[in-house]
Amino acid sequence: MERELAKSEPKLPTQLTQQSPINMSWNSLYTNVYAPYSETKSACVVESKTGKFYAGVLIENISYPLTIPAVQAACAICLSEGEIPGKLYVDAPDLEQLSFWTKEFDLEVIQTDSPPLDSLENLTHTLNSNIEIKAELKSLLKKAVTPNSDFPVSALLFTEEAYFEGVNVEVSEWTKGICAERVALCKAVASGHTDFDRFEIHAEKGEISSPCGACRQVISEHMPYHGINLHHSDGTLSEHLSIDLLPFSFKSSVLKK
Repeated sequence: MERELAKSEPKLPTQLTQQSPINMSWNSLYTNVYAPYSETKSACVVESKTGKFYAGVLIENISYPLTIPAVQAACAICLSEGEIPGKLYVDAPDLEQLSFWTKEFDLEVIQTDSPPLDSLENLTHTLNSNIEIKAELKSLLKKAVTPNSDFPVSALLFTEEAYFEGVNVEVSEWTKGICAERVALCKAVASGHTDFDRFEIHAEKGEISSPCGACRQVISEHMPYHGINLHHSDGTLSEHLSIDLLPFSFKSSVLKK
């Protein structure tokens, strides 16, 4: 059933149309939420202007300001796929950053108990021996959304059997953008993956390709001793472990329980 959002929200929801297939509850997305600190269950689904659906789930970080809200994750994923957000299906009217993203893309917000999960795009790429990582990274750069920096970055996040693509996404408010590494992580976590193998990262500009400090902290939480392979603009490759890129990362063990 649909319920009206609070009047303070920028845009009121409308009734779902018959073109939006609805037959699943939020519970299947809640299982993918990464919220070990607050245990909050937060998820949403973005429908692009061309009718494609992308899910986003809350991804917390022990460095709390680096937490990625579900709405930010879903919209960034949509943009990274070359699509423009058009509608937003939510489970509650008070999702973090809802106001910003609704205003940014004039989203139609629909609060529902039955999100269109059976129509989600499959963002999981099956791993095969023929993949050319360098060529894949270079080709992926064209999807980067960088109107502010003009500094495209691409990333591939690998599991044992698949990989997820990521590019950096920028919007009008700089703090709401997400780096390529975290976009790939958003896709993987929303798809139910938690066991990762390595990152492959490339930037076509600058002397070296390297994750920013924020990404290093986020990576260290999900991949503390994993491979981070950096494909530099001059064609060289350097291989690292995440622990070496951030040897003194902030960990949950320092907080009182």
